[in-house]
Amino acid sequence: QVQLVESGGGLVQAGGSLRLSCAASGRTFQRYSMGWFRQAPGKEREFVAVINWSTVITNYADSVRGRFTISRDNAKNTVCLQMNSLKPEDTAIYYCAAGSNYWLVRDGTGCDYWGQGTQVTVSS
Repeated sequence: QVQLVESGGGLVQAGGSLRLSCAASGRTFQRYSMGWFRQAPGKEREFVAVINWSTVITNYADSVRGRFTISRDNAKNTVCLQMNSLKPEDTAIYYCAAGSNYWLVRDGTGCDYWGQGTQVTVSS
């Protein structure tokens, strides 16, 4: 069992930065690939970034590649999303998720655990 708690969201002006964190409970955290997803008002939830258990493999949505960076610290049971050059269209609730299969986490179908989400609002 893994419980995920996101933090770090807030209100920022366009061009600014935020760093989201996801704290995971459970001793099996290291076994899971971790992903970030987001859902804007009136839209479906979409993939943002994913990282495998060893931190070697990462993948990003085209819309955030080059601006966002996903990282994890297995010793601290945390995964982070550094978001730079934020745009108003990045406004959404951001969710952390965990799953055992990297590619299934990547496409959102294999996430076994989800956090409650943290709001990110980017003003123009």
